Amino acid sequence: MPFQHPEEIGYGYVIERYVKRNDSDRPRYRDLKSGRALRPGWPHAERFTRQLIDDAATITDAELEAILGYEWRSRFTAAWLIGVGRRTTFRERIGDLLLASEFCFSGGAYCFALARFGTHADADILASYLDRYLPRTDLRYDQPAALGALLRLDAHLGTHHADRFTEPDGLWDRWVQALAHLQGDPGFTPAAQRRRTDLQCDFADGWASVT
Repeated sequence: MPFQHPEEIGYGYVIERYVKRNDSDRPRYRDLKSGRALRPGWPHAERFTRQLIDDAATITDAELEAILGYEWRSRFTAAWLIGVGRRTTFRERIGDLLLASEFCFSGGAYCFALARFGTHADADILASYLDRYLPRTDLRYDQPAALGALLRLDAHLGTHHADRFTEPDGLWDRWVQALAHLQGDPGFTPAAQRRRTDLQCDFADGWASVT
């Protein structure tokens, strides 16, 4: 997909305003990527979460499109804002970006957004991603995040989309076992991926109640 700097379409301010915004001692995208915003006892938690909630509620669709059209830090942050705000109008856009897998890191945020949307349509997107990328045992993209999000949606929706990926010696097992050092790693079980998604979404659910 083509990408361009927001300055080229009159939104040059959005990178500093939303992506590099500093509510701790580091830019927002780094706090989100590191996961430290989710850790108990983080001293910047209240300010960070309040500002993230506010921005997720007030950022315009045009500003989000400008950020989604740029590089991985921008897309990563935009997807988190979309997920926190449950901007379901971006479902198709997020799905297209996830399936395209153009940049590193950003895919995990797309999966978070789809998990937050919480519908059958989101499960279908995640299943399509896994159908495409789990057979590619040579690619270490966002397969863990996608599986974790799909497992969460299955639990929420009462569906079983992930079963065909997680059956013994199935696509997930073959993808993990393609790298010898991951064999038997408890961090690469389906349950571990589900826990990571639950942590993100449960914290986001809590953020939404902050006033």
